[in-house]
Amino acid sequence: MKTAYQAVHLFSPLEDSRWDSFVERHPDSSVFHTSGWVNALRLTYGYVPYAMSTSAPGDPLENAWLFCAINSRLTGCRWVSLPFSDHCEPLTGCSTDLAPFVSLFGLMMRQRSRLRYFETRPLHPLEENIRCYQMRAVVASTRPYCFHSVDLTPDLEKLFRNCHKNCTQRKIQRSEREGLRYEAGQSNHLLEAFYDLHTMTRRRHGAPPQPKSWFQNIIRSLGGPCAIRVAYKDALPIAAIITIRHKDSIVYKYGCSDPAYHNMGSMQLLFWKTIEEAKRQGLRVFDLGRSDLWNAGLIRFKDRWGSRRWIAPYVRFTSGTAPRNSYESLWPEDRARLSRDLFRYMPDFVARAAGEMFYRHIG
Repeated sequence: MKTAYQAVHLFSPLEDSRWDSFVERHPDSSVFHTSGWVNALRLTYGYVPYAMSTSAPGDPLENAWLFCAINSRLTGCRWVSLPFSDHCEPLTGCSTDLAPFVSLFGLMMRQRSRLRYFETRPLHPLEENIRCYQMRAVVASTRPYCFHSVDLTPDLEKLFRNCHKNCTQRKIQRSEREGLRYEAGQSNHLLEAFYDLHTMTRRRHGAPPQPKSWFQNIIRSLGGPCAIRVAYKDALPIAAIITIRHKDSIVYKYGCSDPAYHNMGSMQLLFWKTIEEAKRQGLRVFDLGRSDLWNAGLIRFKDRWGSRRWIAPYVRFTSGTAPRNSYESLWPEDRARLSRDLFRYMPDFVARAAGEMFYRHIG
């Protein structure tokens, strides 16, 4: 396909032998660019992954923009970079390298009436860099998110001192006094413990749990870099997180817990064990992921690890005429009270069935 700048080539990252090595060497790549993560999206939700590049087929990849095509009878046809991913940077050299892709978005919006929008989820703001291209498509920020990361280069003693004294340091020490047991791996019993707590936590938040197959596919597709970490009180699992290692970073992706045991410091124990392990492996960054701006409690929890915080909006390209009946209206972030109450009191098997049905439409 030709743009006003140069040719842009479309290819499947799961079928192109250049992809894995390109992701490994690009400085802005994350775990969400890897073929393992993309394959888990495909297996669970049926999304079709594509990448765009100005590098011709057969040439070494110099840039790429990864996305999934979502075709839903409920929420329409759209391209998202990337569904169920905290962030997914365009893998280009600098902001001017975005021009061929942005021009293509405008062309696609004009030629494909069913394509509602293209949404990109950068780790750092892109909007000011792309407004200047005048690509005859509307550029709009969607809901902004808060991101946190911890610099792991200091020694463990310094990392511990950087944590909030009362809410983090003392909770870690409390977990040790309580005799909480920690276990990490990929076994079925760890997955079952995680998923029961995940269902409990999503119920508390007034939403259905994501399909168990999603977590199974993450583990199978990513392999060794993925870990389920569970804290136990005696034989009872009381908190769990999923982390994924990528290059010199470790990413916190999912967390869940039993609120009856929050005062024992179970989540603080899991995060500290993750930091200790990351230091042993020589990792340099602990990516704490995204938080909704309205979730003040989660933001405070992440602030208390001596982390760096910043805000970045997702960016959407539309034709300016796309209908508003998108997934935000069908499944808004600030869900209505009726919806929250419905899922809070719904039996587990019904809530899990609802998650199996709905999540593929809202990526």
